[in-house]
Amino acid sequence: MSRHIHVIGIGAGDPDHVTVQAIEALNDTQVFFAMDKGEAKSDLIALRREICTRFIREPGYRFVELPDPKRASEGDYREAVADWHAERTTIWAQAIATELGPDGVGAFLAWGDPSLYDSTLRILDAISKQAAVEFTYDVIAGITAVQALTARHRIPLNDVGEPVLITTGRQLRRHGLSGSAVVMLDADCTFAICPADTRIWWGAYLGTDDELLVAGTVGEVGARIAALRSQARQRHGWIMDTYLLRAP
Repeated sequence: MSRHIHVIGIGAGDPDHVTVQAIEALNDTQVFFAMDKGEAKSDLIALRREICTRFIREPGYRFVELPDPKRASEGDYREAVADWHAERTTIWAQAIATELGPDGVGAFLAWGDPSLYDSTLRILDAISKQAAVEFTYDVIAGITAVQALTARHRIPLNDVGEPVLITTGRQLRRHGLSGSAVVMLDADCTFAICPADTRIWWGAYLGTDDELLVAGTVGEVGARIAALRSQARQRHGWIMDTYLLRAP
């Protein structure tokens, strides 16, 4: 036997997004590792605790909160991300080695799905390659923000027979829009660079009591989205939003 880690996708914010497979993995876990992102984002850890309380049949688990290193906001983006991941790798490796017994089962609860703009799998892979601590891991798929967004707006993701790009605000600004694109990790309302008749379906805090939804054209609702986003971020101290664009 060796240490084992579950990487569990927990959906976009609604505890009802948690799958039966995820519930079984939750009940198999002794130690949950969570990143402490500061007081402003403490409700992200609170939701993870709520999910465990709701679905774990025989509580005997514990949470280990790990300090999340700051990512540099200046300089080369990829270098900043690489340095940030390296710091996380060191912290996580030490925590797995010291907080989880030689045959223990731990878990990281990933917001949305671990495969989509989430660093958990990359960091666990880096720890494994360093061989600083031996463990195996598996991945439990979760509901993504993309799925939650299209469901809440009651729209198909793609036009008939057409592809969809999943990208970031940085890449949208660099390459522009062609066809349909889901945009994530956009702190700058980059949709504003698109033609006014571009269709947009926007959502923030998807699946939570604070959910915000707006749809229309960039010309009609772009300013409203920017204002709502600014107000919500100021009120909560953080925001997670996603939007679908469709070129005219």
